[in-house]
Parts: sequence; C-alpha cells; structure tokens
Amino acid sequence: MRNFKLCLCYDGSRYRGWQKQGNTPDAIQGKVEALLSRSLEQPVELHGSGRTDAGVHARCQTCSFRADTPLSCPELLELIRRYLPEDIGALSLEEAEASFHARLSCRGKSYVYFVWNSPEPNVFYRKYSFNCPQKLNIAAMREAAKALLGEHDFTSFCSLKRMKKSPVRRLDAVEISREGDMLRLKFSGGGFLYNMVRILTGTLIEVGLGERRAEDIPAVLAACDRQAAGFTAPAHGLFLWEQSY
Repeated sequence: MRNFKLCLCYDGSRYRGWQKQGNTPDAIQGKVEALLSRSLEQPVELHGSGRTDAGVHARCQTCSFRADTPLSCPELLELIRRYLPEDIGALSLEEAEASFHARLSCRGKSYVYFVWNSPEPNVFYRKYSFNCPQKLNIAAMREAAKALLGEHDFTSFCSLKRMKKSPVRRLDAVEISREGDMLRLKFSGGGFLYNMVRILTGTLIEVGLGERRAEDIPAVLAACDRQAAGFTAPAHGLFLWEQSY
C-alpha cells in the first residue's frame, strides 16, 4: 500500500464545501474520493489539510490517500486530471512517507480574503471577492490586526455556539496589501475555527469603515462572545492559500 500526497485547487462556488456529506454529492472530498475509488478499483479515503465551507475556494488544498496501484505518479496524476470536473484541478502528486497525513502532519496554513474596494464595479471578480465600494482606512485595519496576533481564545470569531475542541488558536501573521482596487487580507496560523477567517475579515472591514476602533480589538477577544465581533464576510471571497509541513 502506497501513500500519496495530492495538491488540489478548486472553485468552491457550486459545492457544499470540502467535507463529504451523506445528504449531498456536492462536496469536493466526496467527488475526488469517488473518482479515485472508481479509477483505481478499490475503496480510497481522501484526507484534506482542513475543511473549507460551502462557497470557499482553494488555491492549494493538500490531500493524502493510500492506494495499492502499479501506476507511477505521473500516470496517476494524468488519470486524475482526465476525469476531474473543470472546477477542480490536480496541481501535483507525489509519493509520501508512510507517516504523512495531510491534516495531522500539517503545521500551519494560510487563507487569503479578497475585497474589491472601489465604487466602480468589476464583474470579472464578482464571484471571487467581496464588493466594498466605500473607502477603507488600511492603516487602521493594520493596527487592529496587530492585536489579533499570537495565541488567543478566538470564541468571538467563531460561528459555532458549542465547540468540542479548544477555541484557543495561534495567529502568526495578518498581511493586508493592496494592488489597484483589490485588497488582499492574508491570515496565517496554526489552525482556524469555523468561519474564523471570514469573521476576522468582517471585523477588520468594520474598522476600515470607521464603524469600530482598532483599540477595541482586545476587548472583542476578551468578550468570548460572537456578538462582540464584526459581520461574517461572504464565503466567495475566501481562498485556502497554502499549508506548511
């Protein structure tokens, strides 16, 4: 039995998220798992570095699976690419060490959220960025982001009312950059809670709009209350960007 590392990219617009679900075939994990199982004529279980919600995209989603096959990695990659739908792409495939697991071996990941910040509409990016026509104070957003760095209880930035795991997470970096009218917010850390990046983004946008102050962020963290943070930015502007191992 060989262990494989597969890197995927996908447009999450028409999917119910990464994780396969019994009540819908429209999950990315389920689509790829079914393709592998059918093509290799054996049950294949696919593991991703993490879940992405309905409508969220991935520039790179690292996966792992085990299979008994004589096919070389280039041959297997070609087979996967041949049968994947056009909104899911196989970037690379290589054989991994027996102990490698896409989720359990992951040491950190990054997400990027795109904001189209102009009163002038851009129809070509409407499915992949949040439209915010009002002027944003980028300096205030960057100042607010500083208070989010480090290890904190991020309950205020999670949509789940009850959590089985600890809400404490480590946020290593928040980079806010601008290219023309497109704003890019990149969040890097050890792991993220449900909707955490989208709520962080919504909160920072509210700071940029002057609806809340940068110096209030520590109080938002301390509140451990979802109502204390900002709005949940729409899913379509979010991309799972990269992972570290």
